[in-house]
Amino acid sequence: MHTNKFSLPQGVVTFSYTLSEHIYTLITGGRPPAADWLQEALCGKLWAIDHGIDLCYAMNRIPDFLLGDGDSAAPAAWDWALTAGVEAERFHVKKDLTDTQLALAKIKAASPDAFLLLTGAFGGRFDHAISTLFSCAFSNIPMILADEKEACFFLHGKDSLTFKAAKKPKALSLLSLTAECRGISVAGTEWQLENAVLRSDAPYAVSNELAADSSSFSVRLKEGTLAVYLYWQ
Repeated sequence: MHTNKFSLPQGVVTFSYTLSEHIYTLITGGRPPAADWLQEALCGKLWAIDHGIDLCYAMNRIPDFLLGDGDSAAPAAWDWALTAGVEAERFHVKKDLTDTQLALAKIKAASPDAFLLLTGAFGGRFDHAISTLFSCAFSNIPMILADEKEACFFLHGKDSLTFKAAKKPKALSLLSLTAECRGISVAGTEWQLENAVLRSDAPYAVSNELAADSSSFSVRLKEGTLAVYLYWQ
């Protein structure tokens, strides 16, 4: 059934566009999500990206595909996957693209209309996190970055979303990933916006909160690429 809703353990996000039936969950090499969170959030095909195989190994959850250069994965976890018959593609450590970028390109080629939940994207090295953020935002693949502590949604052009929180986030931030994002309207929050402009060189729209009497918020965009970031303690 076609839907524009996606459920996370922390709440349900409703997008202005219809989601693909081809859904992938990717575990990449940053801070691993909590196993119980992943168990609840996981849907579609499961891909492990390099260090992501370590969590699969710890959970005894065999992924559908394994990809990476193996530089951060535990050898025992990689060998476990191969012994279990997991299809894998291994790259040389010295390469132009990151493991996550290679995974995004492979999925885009195999399923051009795919929708992704990417976890393991936060924590760890700042340069890796920034690379993942921008690679995902401009991949032309609709997706969510999330774990039990953080989530990030992307809006492009005239996109909009509504988030209904099962657990209220501590903070909500809006980050312009293009030079400008125009026509931003936010409702259901302590500080609301109406047809506002945000610039990447003055990212002031951080640490907003849901209004005291609200368990949901909405964001509308007219132009640009916007990251909608949520944080839970």
